[in-house]
Amino acid sequence: MQHLQQLVIEAIETSQFPETPTHLYDPIRYILTLGGKRVRPVLTLMAAELFGMQEMEEIIPAAKAVEFFHNFSLIHDDLMDKAPLRRGKTTVHEKWDANIAILSGDGLLVKAYEEISKCNPVYLPATLRILSKVAMEVCEGQQLDMDYESRASLRMSEYLEMIRLKTSVLLGGALQLGAILSGANEQQQKLIYDFGENVGLAFQLQDDILDAYGDPDTFGKIVGGDIIINKKTFLLVKLMEVIEEEDLPLMQHLLNSTVDVVPTKVEDMLRLYDKYQVRKSADELKDSYTQRAFKKMEALDVPNERKAALILLANHLLVRQQ
Repeated sequence: MQHLQQLVIEAIETSQFPETPTHLYDPIRYILTLGGKRVRPVLTLMAAELFGMQEMEEIIPAAKAVEFFHNFSLIHDDLMDKAPLRRGKTTVHEKWDANIAILSGDGLLVKAYEEISKCNPVYLPATLRILSKVAMEVCEGQQLDMDYESRASLRMSEYLEMIRLKTSVLLGGALQLGAILSGANEQQQKLIYDFGENVGLAFQLQDDILDAYGDPDTFGKIVGGDIIINKKTFLLVKLMEVIEEEDLPLMQHLLNSTVDVVPTKVEDMLRLYDKYQVRKSADELKDSYTQRAFKKMEALDVPNERKAALILLANHLLVRQQ
């Protein structure tokens, strides 16, 4: 796994972009140097290896396409969310401006398709189809996320579909690209895609839980940040579903207040979460998606030793003991 991660890092770091226009290509170079674990492109290589591919150089363009697309979405998401930081560094729209962020993000999307065009031409129609499907679904998920910001209430089914589109389909798609390029059949492609999608759903639920209950020293973000901005996470949507009438005024008061007005907003909301056991509900659903993911992996007709790296990575992502 570390070897594949290093291949991806080297491929990204050695990517060549023109020098001019500087305001188009400098932001692209900048966002790609912010690092991260490169999980999505590594998944593409790992899937190819799972299905017996040994020449990883043939898969690198697809892995780069996944990473370029992911960073395109991050640039635009940060702009829409008015986020000042990405991985602890200034976001593109803050370092330059909104117009530059839009155009450099667009440029990365074009570069993603340019990389896909370098893949084995035998599989080009299938890889283009998957990348386009995933790209459109990620856009749908981001739009739903923005639409839901102004909604007073949200059904759990709507929330889960939104996070599936915004987060999970790219994990599944990254794996499916590797499967396609290694000659996997459609049934195998579906199983590995479903594995990734379920891991992605479990991962997002874990993120929701950690935002409220994580260790400030290891989480990497402000614990309670979602509560502070009234972000609709699984915990809040579940609370809205199950809260009893006697606690509605308190919940509404907290949602209508900032931490300047109610300094104990996070603590008070956590007490409501605990009273209605919404963390338990989140843990149970996360475990359900995790089990679904591993059942998909079990169903794959490939040697178990090839599955080990992907299982290990999934366990690591989900902080789950084997």
